[in-house]
Amino acid sequence: MRISSYDNGVTAGEKQEDYKTIFLTTFHYLWPNELVLRTRIITALFCLLLAKLFTVLTPLLLMSLVDELNLLVKVENRDNFVIWGVLGLALGYGAARFSSNAFVQIRDFLFVNVAQNGLKNLSLHAFEHMHCLPLSFHLSRQTGYISKVIDRGVRGIEFLLRFVLFSIGPLILELLFVCILMIYKFDAIFLIIILATIFLYVIFTISVTNWRVRIRRKMNMWDADLSHKKIDSLLNYETVKYFSAENHEKEKYLKSLKSYEFFAIKTGTSLSMLNFGQALIVTSGLLILIVIATNKVIDGSLSVGGVVGLNAIMLQLILPLNFLGTVYREIRQALVDMGELFIFFRERVEEDEDEKDELTTIKEGFVFDKVYFSYDGARDVISKVSFSIPVGKITAIVGPSGSGKSTLGKLIFAFYKPSRGKILIDGKENNKLKTKSVRVQLAVSPQDIVLFNDTLEYNIAYGSNDVSKDMLNYVIEQSDLTDLVSSLPNGLSTEVGERGLKLSGGEKQRVAIARMLLKGCCINILDEATSSLDPKSEKRIIENLFEKRGSKTLIIISHRLSSISGADNILVIENGRLIQEGIHDRLIQESGLYKEMWEKQKRYKSMEKGADFNG
Repeated sequence: MRISSYDNGVTAGEKQEDYKTIFLTTFHYLWPNELVLRTRIITALFCLLLAKLFTVLTPLLLMSLVDELNLLVKVENRDNFVIWGVLGLALGYGAARFSSNAFVQIRDFLFVNVAQNGLKNLSLHAFEHMHCLPLSFHLSRQTGYISKVIDRGVRGIEFLLRFVLFSIGPLILELLFVCILMIYKFDAIFLIIILATIFLYVIFTISVTNWRVRIRRKMNMWDADLSHKKIDSLLNYETVKYFSAENHEKEKYLKSLKSYEFFAIKTGTSLSMLNFGQALIVTSGLLILIVIATNKVIDGSLSVGGVVGLNAIMLQLILPLNFLGTVYREIRQALVDMGELFIFFRERVEEDEDEKDELTTIKEGFVFDKVYFSYDGARDVISKVSFSIPVGKITAIVGPSGSGKSTLGKLIFAFYKPSRGKILIDGKENNKLKTKSVRVQLAVSPQDIVLFNDTLEYNIAYGSNDVSKDMLNYVIEQSDLTDLVSSLPNGLSTEVGERGLKLSGGEKQRVAIARMLLKGCCINILDEATSSLDPKSEKRIIENLFEKRGSKTLIIISHRLSSISGADNILVIENGRLIQEGIHDRLIQESGLYKEMWEKQKRYKSMEKGADFNG
């Protein structure tokens, strides 16, 4: 099943993770530039070392305490010095046990700032990267899937930061200390038993966990699919209702739920198998250790305190090992999750523009020189188009639906780059100019308007800083929004709903026009900006826009010819080709597509008026 449209049909989880890159990136976030955070890391590592020293010291003090108590019981004349010595060992045992836990808590207290800083930086990187990806990516993305990938990837780095440094590392350090202690204090046989138990435990845990990770990947795949289906269904709530397709959506969601349930059950049962095998290995190793130690106590080569100490050492090592399966599994899963995020990071962003020129103003205009454009190398959407858009003039781009009008608008705005040919801005190729500097000069009212789930004022003023009340009222008047704002109980503070669903299509278009005007650019692109408006509103807005002739450059993309008949130049596009060009009067005199469209729209308008009159 294809989960991610940007993954060429292969799910991210199925790709081989680049563990080296992931670990290097993780430790890049672990070692930030701030001196304060670096000091915290070094102090946390020092606390970790002290915690492990006290952890190993604890069973040693317990063993000495038991031996001293055993001697104290046998001695009839007990002087105060011996008694105080035993009490000192007891206090030392308690202090060592407390210190091992205390330094762990101090370590976590110091490290939490570092972890959260790493999470913040990674989240910001992911968010910035998402906005740096080209329009082609966002046209084919699956929002729910991307959301899951980013969320799990960010959680994954936190797990790696915390558990690789503070679980696996300390376990190896503690094992090293125990080996030194065993060589110094006990027979080699006990060290062999402990190491053999740990070896079998680790091998079994890694083998079973690797098997479980494959199951977990499939579970994650269906989890992401569930998220995608849920968000997609909610975003298309109205469409679902229009077609009474609630049951279809439910069945589609249930199918994914059943697949997720199947792998979730396998994940749970495999965990029980893992825990059972781990318990069997640990118990067997501990039993062998105790039996041999008991025999040595019987033959007098080991004290009772030695048995207690060995038991404590074994249990102390096994306690963190109990979490090894979980830690290893979660580390593997974190690597998988981060691998998916890194695949997302490898998506090609818009071109690196450090070497390109900055565009500070547009004085002459745009020139299209034999421009071709196609999506993903398929058929040409734009074919050998040449025309100019001078500054201070009104240029209209018209044609039937699907002729390539909106694509030309996106080429002007630099959402796309030409497959062949050149787009010149003031004589310079747009490929050699910084895209952001080009877009800053342009204001757009797009064909598909999606508003933020915020207030009406927020959406009108979006992208414009320090907007005065007078300026806001001016653009509201220019975009024919005055009646709407005054009719709303909360006025500009009215919430527009997700994607602006509380507003009609025409109201959203007027908000988009107001937002375009408020950006204050000299060049405005209107892509079917009045298609949902009633003729009266459309006429008022077009007249307001045409009044700016000379001071503003207007590029109007429309299929409604009545709104652009006063343009300085009209470009007629059909099947991606420029077939006619000129002013309205001249194009009407020609026998071509423009005249044909004009007459059809004129007849339709007459029929509409006749129907209204008869009604």
